[in-house]
Amino acid sequence: MTSLVRSGQPQEQDIEGLRARLAELDAALRERAAEVARVTSELAAFRIRYRQEVGLLHEELDELERAIDEATRGQISDTATNADTEAAESPPGPMPEPPPRYTSDAARRLFRDVAKAVHPDLAHDELARDRRHALMIEANRAYALGDEERLRWILQAWESSPEAVQGTDLEAARLRLVRRIAQIEEQLGAHAEHLAALQDSSLGKLKAMVDEAAARGRDLVRDMVGRLKRDILVARNRLDAIRWRSSPTTRARRGASRRTPA
Repeated sequence: MTSLVRSGQPQEQDIEGLRARLAELDAALRERAAEVARVTSELAAFRIRYRQEVGLLHEELDELERAIDEATRGQISDTATNADTEAAESPPGPMPEPPPRYTSDAARRLFRDVAKAVHPDLAHDELARDRRHALMIEANRAYALGDEERLRWILQAWESSPEAVQGTDLEAARLRLVRRIAQIEEQLGAHAEHLAALQDSSLGKLKAMVDEAAARGRDLVRDMVGRLKRDILVARNRLDAIRWRSSPTTRARRGASRRTPA
């Protein structure tokens, strides 16, 4: 008995497999994006806390140490003179901006090609329109800078995108799915690199140390604050002592005591 099989069935099964893969990647991308957003938000909150509780104390201690150094070298009274000298010896102002780059004929041709391919008016839905609009903004920026390499990249990125595939047949649908899967895989890689960079940053490493200490019942930030406050108190006492010894009244008293006969 001969069974009848539709000629398009294998291709349809392939498309269904690609759609299932795309759904998995979409879910993974949403999860990865949420993780990056969470880590970014946590680091921003930690930065604010560290700045308020520790950073300001560091700045206060640094200022005291500078004042102690100046007082020790007897430069407090020469502040205005030193400021004038530093101003005279300071390097000149910022370098002038480089002259604008002239847009080449090649850049003009590339821009026209990009505009023809990705113009938002060619979109069939709002999602595609937003995508095209973002690319046109990037293309306008690159054209204004005369950046041929960036314009070429935009055009190549569009030509390899799912939106660039024309047609409504099964092969066109399959190719769009393949390209969309490749896009998401690239986005997943970019998110992974971004997340690793956040965690490997100095702020990320510091937060990890604080979190590890908190897991052991220790408040590392509070310990930092305590040490800094003690250091600030010591620095203030030292500065007060230096200023007292170098004040005119103290010097006069010392001179009078040396002139008093035994």
